[in-house]
Amino acid sequence: MRVLILTNHDLGLYKFRKELLETLLKENEVFVSMPKGIFTDKIKEMGCHYIDTSFERKGKNPFKDLELLSFYKKTIKEVKPDVVLTYTIKPNVYGGLACQQLKVPYIANVTGLGSAIENGGLLQFISLNLYKLGLKKADKVFFQNDANRDFMIEHKAVKDNFDMLPGSGVNLDQYVVSGFPDDTSIDFTYVGRLMKEKGFELYCEAAKVITKEYPNTRFHVCGPDEDNYRDLVKELSDQGILVYEGYVDDMKEIYKKVQCTIHPTYYPEGMSNVLLESLACARPIITTDRPGCKEIVEDGINGFVVKQNDLTDLIEKIEKYLALSNEKRRQMGLDGRKKVEKEFDRNIVIDKYMKAIKEVTKK
Repeated sequence: MRVLILTNHDLGLYKFRKELLETLLKENEVFVSMPKGIFTDKIKEMGCHYIDTSFERKGKNPFKDLELLSFYKKTIKEVKPDVVLTYTIKPNVYGGLACQQLKVPYIANVTGLGSAIENGGLLQFISLNLYKLGLKKADKVFFQNDANRDFMIEHKAVKDNFDMLPGSGVNLDQYVVSGFPDDTSIDFTYVGRLMKEKGFELYCEAAKVITKEYPNTRFHVCGPDEDNYRDLVKELSDQGILVYEGYVDDMKEIYKKVQCTIHPTYYPEGMSNVLLESLACARPIITTDRPGCKEIVEDGINGFVVKQNDLTDLIEKIEKYLALSNEKRRQMGLDGRKKVEKEFDRNIVIDKYMKAIKEVTKK
């Protein structure tokens, strides 16, 4: 069988769906259409056929998007896939439309609705209606949190052709429990793109306050700079407030030396991989009560919940964490590990995908 995957980024495919690719490659020919990136060669080395696809993830030019639709149709005609898997909004929309026109089965994954839909207004109207068109004849639509699912049902973007996934899940063999650091130095980390909506500015402001009051604390930052925070990072690093790690390929080494992950996002998440990986390594989390995060955090058990975009509350929750004994912090991490073992094992995602593929290719 031939499987075609349409996605907007090689990092997400390799980091969070590598095991699905490995499973598919055992008995199928797998083609991947996406822009070239740092993980493209690794995906090719796995045995996938790579199709270079040029498009802007955040672009809003309708003519460019029509070019993407045309490209997807051309690709599908050439590859002749038995099923197409699509991820993220543009592949879901334009890949979905291409599959509809060419009568090819397809399975879409809504990895988050995106700011355009969440923020309302004209852009929401346009984006939502595009999504309706793209998902109209999907054989299966996977959602990663209840809020995204309920929104799309309410707006009649899906009917009964949907199912739930625990995000991308987490590889529990790769992310394992490591010894909990002592409290000589209490290290926190921010993991993700340096973006305002991801709560990066809040993290920096909280770090300023906490390091002044608690000299034995350190605040790490792991991730690429997307919103031009270079000057701020340098200033705070020079003051000893931040430890900037840059983009980190293997986060396991960071989790070994930090006690807690802070994810103060108010960005439209699908299901936060950062939080899943942190808990899999038995590290407590401090995050917001928003879809994609609230399903993972249990306040006072595996971490603390913060009000969105609320610096005062973020500082209070960090201080609440610091007030705990080191044994209590360690136990929070272990409770988090139990939760991901029970609810967020990546094998759950693989099993659901393989079942769905089997169903749609037998129609």
